[in-house]
This record gives sequence, C-alpha cells and structure tokens, in this order.
Amino acid sequence: MLREYPKQPLVGVGGVVIFRERVLLIRRGSEPLKGEWSIPGGMLELGEELTDGVRRELKEETGLDVEPRSCILVFDRIMREGNRVKYHYVIVDYLCRRIRGRVQPGSDVIDARWVRRQELPQYHLTDMATRLILRAFEMTQGRQ
Repeated sequence: MLREYPKQPLVGVGGVVIFRERVLLIRRGSEPLKGEWSIPGGMLELGEELTDGVRRELKEETGLDVEPRSCILVFDRIMREGNRVKYHYVIVDYLCRRIRGRVQPGSDVIDARWVRRQELPQYHLTDMATRLILRAFEMTQGRQ
C-alpha cells in the first residue's frame, strides 16, 4: 500500500486516552509528521474493524491495552506537494479508556508520555490534534 502519492484515500485510526487528568501523546518516528507530537494511531488493516484497529495501534505504539469508547471525530488529512496529493488519510479518532499496561514507545514511536492539559502548548500539536484532545477532556469530565 503506497502511503505517499496514493491512488485513493487511506483509512487511519487514532485513540485519545485520558487517564488521571492527563492525555497520552506520542512523538512520531516516521512520516507524515515525523518527529512531531501527536495522538497515537495508524493505518487500518484490510478486514479489521475500526475499534480493533484502534486497540492494535495503541498496543503497538504505546504498550497499553485500551477500550475504544466513542468516536470523537472523522476528518481528512490531506497534504500536497505542488499540485500532487502526497498524503490523503481519512482518520477516525476514538476516545479510549486505559485498561492496563505501562507506557512504552513502540518501534515506530520516538517517545510516549502522559501530558496534563495545561502542558499541551509545549508539544506544538496540530490544531486538529489540540481540538480533539480538548474535546476528549470535555467528554471525560465526570466519567473518571
């Protein structure tokens, strides 16, 4: 599957995990957004349901077992190079509950850590990631 200059959009999944008033962030080890802080997630595999993809990706990237609770947002991430589409992902992000495990960055992640809401600006997240995280904090108020 070609991620760069694909023939059609690719489906990605992400998981926003809020635990003890902190959100789980990862620092990407590959493109797109290599070296940037982000929400954990990745590509959906053929025949895999969305929530199963979220569980697998978060386990691979962070070492945590999670339970996807509800869909936060579905959006496009399109990155162009000149007139060509270099990346086109349709991303489905879920609010997830941590079940068990300790945070351990996976092979395609440089770092992973729990971050307090007020510390988010230090991580230079995309506007979309920041909005998703803030929405997740709102959704979890009163649940924890």
